[in-house]
Amino acid sequence: MEGNQKPMSKSEIIAALAESSDLTKQQVAGLLEGLTSLIGRNLGESGPGVFTIPGLVKLSVVNKPATEERQGINPFTKEPTIFKAKPASKSVKVRPLKTLKDMV
Repeated sequence: MEGNQKPMSKSEIIAALAESSDLTKQQVAGLLEGLTSLIGRNLGESGPGVFTIPGLVKLSVVNKPATEERQGINPFTKEPTIFKAKPASKSVKVRPLKTLKDMV
């Protein structure tokens, strides 16, 4: 990406996909909505926690455990400080597949 170029907006992506295929913009938008809901079902509570978009990326749910409150040292001031406890959480990990890596 060069310095002046902006990333494509959602409507620009839909228009580009519609132009390169035999689908209308509404059909492409519906396809993207369907893909979004499919990803949500697979990464949600009842799904397997993994979803692969063939040739592009692999999405997976990562469970992060809770952390207890702990004492540490501020690296800038060298003063002792207390780091607050954090509850357990989930996040999504996105890993590029070989085809996507080769595009760059």
